[in-house]
Amino acid sequence: QVQLMESGGGLVQPGGSLELSCAASGNIFSTRAMAWYRQAPGKQRELVAVIPTGYSTNYADFAKGRFTISRDNAKNIVYLQMNSLKPEDTAVYYCSAVIRVDLRGEWREVWGQGTLVTVSS
Repeated sequence: QVQLMESGGGLVQPGGSLELSCAASGNIFSTRAMAWYRQAPGKQRELVAVIPTGYSTNYADFAKGRFTISRDNAKNIVYLQMNSLKPEDTAVYYCSAVIRVDLRGEWREVWGQGTLVTVSS
């Protein structure tokens, strides 16, 4: 069983910074892209940033210039550094990873349980 666990969420003031981490564990043979999503109350889940194995990162428009995604391939950890946070960034942030458990296995996307980020003064 493969599991992803997010950490680093919490309360931060507008303009502040926060770094989220997500560690994937279990029987993982290989990993493709890892990503961060977020979901605010009453809204659909949306992509924040994605980082493929080749490190050609992509960001949602609201994240460009403020957020940075990075990863540690050896440890299967993905990070999200968030700067200049705004109240509208308040949401539950989820990480995901596209993995397979062996060479013959199919690729599948695994999700974490999410961590709450609240931006408020």
